[in-house]
Amino acid sequence: MVGRRALVIGLVVLLIASGCIGGPAPNSDVRERQLLERVNALEEENAGLREMLEQENLSIRSYENQLAFYRSQLGEAVCTLPGLNGTSLSGSASLDAPAVMQRRVYERDGPFISERIEQEGTLINISVEIGPGRGRVLVHTTPLMGEVFQDAANTAVFVAQARTGRDLSRSDVIVSIVADEEVPAVNGGSAGALMTLLMISAIEGSPVRSDVTLTGTIDQTGRIGAIGGVLEKAEAAKKKGKTLFMLPRENSQLIRYAERTRDYYGYTIIQRVPEEVDAKQFIESEIGIRTEYVDSIEDALRLAR
Repeated sequence: MVGRRALVIGLVVLLIASGCIGGPAPNSDVRERQLLERVNALEEENAGLREMLEQENLSIRSYENQLAFYRSQLGEAVCTLPGLNGTSLSGSASLDAPAVMQRRVYERDGPFISERIEQEGTLINISVEIGPGRGRVLVHTTPLMGEVFQDAANTAVFVAQARTGRDLSRSDVIVSIVADEEVPAVNGGSAGALMTLLMISAIEGSPVRSDVTLTGTIDQTGRIGAIGGVLEKAEAAKKKGKTLFMLPRENSQLIRYAERTRDYYGYTIIQRVPEEVDAKQFIESEIGIRTEYVDSIEDALRLAR
């Protein structure tokens, strides 16, 4: 009987020492803090992956627009435009466009390896030249960009012809894109609206203001669509002296992560909580550049002249 009682007491002491009885193990607070830090890291990584997915979706939409453009070329859309006189056109226009450089960064945290997308805003110069030719749309980038701008340029030409009623079948359109440094990856679709603005300006001979910039995709109807890297682009525009940042209305809401702290057994736990804010208000108050939403190329033309 005494031996059995001693055995039971020994088991209870062992369970208490191991943390199964009598409260959490000595290292449970540290473990929970590590898990919370890992959760926060995974949330940031997930935000980066969502950004990548958004950029891929923009590229897919750009290719869909390109396909629709070539189908229209086979039909009567361009042939029935008013004002076709078979003569070549000439003109040029130039403007700085906001872009986002993306890099993949790998980090090790103990046994974990995480991947995150590091983004930085920059301005690239886009110029459009129209001259006698055979209806070609040529895109040249310096240095070589990470993604092709050809599909966005083709759609921009289509919209510019429809908007102005002028035929470019006897003209060549040369789009030159110049960056100050090598750009690892830039989504060409987000420059579609600005390319369209420049082509219309070159055709009509009406210059655009040099202190403005525009970001957004363009579809065949002239609608300006959503892009990624809103804050990075706004910061780059402000840094380069732009006074007006035109943003697609589809980007009117931003997701920001606010830090929340709480005390837990003597430790301060920091969590990042997502919040939805108005993009225009946030950019104007935090970055300091006037921001206007645009729905169509007509909106952009009105603000840029």
